[in-house]
Amino acid sequence: MFTQIRTSKENKEIVTQLTRTLGLGAENVIARIALTYSLSKDHKLDLKNIGNSSGKEYSKSVLFGEYSDYYMGLICIHYDLYKTDKDLSKYIKMHIDDGLQLLNEEINQRSNIDGFDFLVEKIENGLLELV
Repeated sequence: MFTQIRTSKENKEIVTQLTRTLGLGAENVIARIALTYSLSKDHKLDLKNIGNSSGKEYSKSVLFGEYSDYYMGLICIHYDLYKTDKDLSKYIKMHIDDGLQLLNEEINQRSNIDGFDFLVEKIENGLLELV
């Protein structure tokens, strides 16, 4: 079981910038959104492509709060892993890094969007896909 997750060096500044731009709370909130945003794209990341770990460090409790079982469960289901798998933290790190990059690209292409409107739009789009 892991206790710490570190983003890539490149994403250290990105998470800070997204936190300011979106105004949705602390950096750990943006990291949670990034993780789930990456998972929502339904692609599997290859452990051979794991980036550096020289960026922002989060403890498991700060990153996930009381919901760690849910976030880890999402990764376990996505990769068909058991919760004690030695690679679980690597997949979490990779999806946070991937999600931060995806969010950054999308936010940079849109001017004057606030975090609440961005999230509502994503939720509405997700609900429409279910219909």
